[in-house]
Amino acid sequence: MNRGNVLDLQHFPDTYNQVKSKLKIGSLIVFDKGANTVDNIKLIQEDKMTYLTSMKLNSSDDKIIESFDLEIAQLIDPEKNIYGIKIVKPSSIKYFYFSESLQEKQLEARARTVLKKLQEAKEIQEIIIKNKKLPKKFRINNELIEIDYSFRTKLEELSDEEAIELLKNSIINGREGFFCLKSNKNLTLEEALEIYREKDSIEKIFDSLKNEIQIKPLRVWSDNSIYGAILLGFIAQLFISLMRYEFDEIKHRSTKFIKKSLKNLTLTIKFVKSGIKNYIFANFDKINSLIVTKMGTIP
Repeated sequence: MNRGNVLDLQHFPDTYNQVKSKLKIGSLIVFDKGANTVDNIKLIQEDKMTYLTSMKLNSSDDKIIESFDLEIAQLIDPEKNIYGIKIVKPSSIKYFYFSESLQEKQLEARARTVLKKLQEAKEIQEIIIKNKKLPKKFRINNELIEIDYSFRTKLEELSDEEAIELLKNSIINGREGFFCLKSNKNLTLEEALEIYREKDSIEKIFDSLKNEIQIKPLRVWSDNSIYGAILLGFIAQLFISLMRYEFDEIKHRSTKFIKKSLKNLTLTIKFVKSGIKNYIFANFDKINSLIVTKMGTIP
């Protein structure tokens, strides 16, 4: 465990060194762009391991994006319209992808940002015209800081259409829909994408442990308490995953709803004089009634 504010790039060597003795030479280490540094990659390669990571796109990738041709690129995922090309270098391979669905999502997000910035500028312009005091959200809210500043917007000289176009040019960079993986192992475009996507399932489990199973914060506990909490959390996650595997009806239900349903279910055991026990279930809903019925608890 490290402090919560330790960056991934600093956290990576600690975690890697803890587990590398359990790994075979040539094992594939998969990690995201937050830990992608020259030193971390060197650490892996010195141990004769292979790696697969994500890269942050920058201006050096713009030439690849400009020349990216969908007719030449390989179609990787017909459902999401993901295309890819391989760029082989002496020490590494780039797996460069374009996703139409990702582009659509990113452009929608950029559009919301444009409208938000336009609305904010209009709000400031109106305050300037009315000679009012700026709201706190536009000011430095600290009693120990004194500062004189003035605001001026470009809306006096621009129409809404011109303002939106200006914002679009500054926010939309042409990289929307593109992403890149990097490895020192020669994989197919499909293999690289599939393996990297598998990493998300691990991240989702940890997210579920924290936000759905809701194991308590670990920062102030003893080591044994941490081990116990994580173990119980994983057991709970395992049971819910097995339920999803077993019952098609809840395969796509979130952990949060399954957990809530099971918590609502109550069992009362009534002891009869003859020694017979009567089991009385209550607070049924669609999820928990399905589980107890199919598990044979209720005939």
